[in-house]
Amino acid sequence: MTEKKDLLVVGPAWVGDMVMAQSLFIALKTTCPDSACDVIAPAWSVELLKRMPEVRQAYVLNVRHGRLGWLPRWRLAKQIKNNRYQRAIVLPRSFKAALVPFFAGIPVRTGFSSEMRYGLINDLRKLEPRLDQTVKRFVALGSSKDTDSDQIYCPQPSLHVDENNIRSLLEQLNLNTQKPVVGFMPGAEYGPAKQWPVEYFKELAAELTSNDHQVWVFGSEKERSLGETIAGQSNNVINLCGRTSLVDVIDLASILKVAVSNDSGLMHVAAAVDIPIIAIYGSSSPAYTPPLSQKASVESLQLECSPCFKRTCQFGHYACLKDIPVDRILARVYELISTDNVRAQDLRNSR
Repeated sequence: MTEKKDLLVVGPAWVGDMVMAQSLFIALKTTCPDSACDVIAPAWSVELLKRMPEVRQAYVLNVRHGRLGWLPRWRLAKQIKNNRYQRAIVLPRSFKAALVPFFAGIPVRTGFSSEMRYGLINDLRKLEPRLDQTVKRFVALGSSKDTDSDQIYCPQPSLHVDENNIRSLLEQLNLNTQKPVVGFMPGAEYGPAKQWPVEYFKELAAELTSNDHQVWVFGSEKERSLGETIAGQSNNVINLCGRTSLVDVIDLASILKVAVSNDSGLMHVAAAVDIPIIAIYGSSSPAYTPPLSQKASVESLQLECSPCFKRTCQFGHYACLKDIPVDRILARVYELISTDNVRAQDLRNSR
């Protein structure tokens, strides 16, 4: 029987990273099924973490992104100190991310060596070149120190879907699934060097709707104008940007036939509800942050100048995105829909 050792994870600050962190939570629960896992997280991620059954509870850290926030961190440490966690895993590599576990006196504090965190982190791990993906780095921190990096197994994230919320959203937003639905995620918080041109999304939507499909466009309030451009005057393109919460996107994404997304947080959300997804990469690398799904198809030109990991194109041409044609993505959409239909039929026949 494994010893019960409750632990605390200091979570990341981005949607995609938090979804990928579920791989760590699943691995921890598999190794120590009787131990509870709690997470320190930004306020926006609390509802997302509730969709991860491996997480017992989330503690909100009210500090603006990029701020040191000594006092809020000390107050949170005081709040959790009596929980007597045996171990903390600090996923961000910043100095400030390690402060709460240190202030709380958690005896084992695991993290990668960076930003002079000696003492704050007392279970220092070396960031080996073989840990070439974000998800591998997260899971490696939950493994024992002598685990070979080649032996790191990363479970696929799997977000819980609320069927009742799906029915409620379909009614509230006047949506239906009478025609096959393709989801678009045209935004990318990082910057335009990760955004396939909105005109291409618009053209793709026109092709799909002319072939008896409908399109739902997902995003935050910031992407509302993108959604308006894509939707235009079409009744079969629905702009949901700014009209749904993050967990609403989880539920609605689960009923899509396929999703087309930039490398973004919503791409990882779509991957974690096990639907076919086309992930478009420009300045970033699918080798570093791939969609964690067997149903994902990656589109990346791998130009000489990419991945550059820049927010904007340093040459101004954005060729890594603009040279991915609409007809190529359209063909992949139909291919994935067909493949998934065959897979679903095989599953029904096997029952």
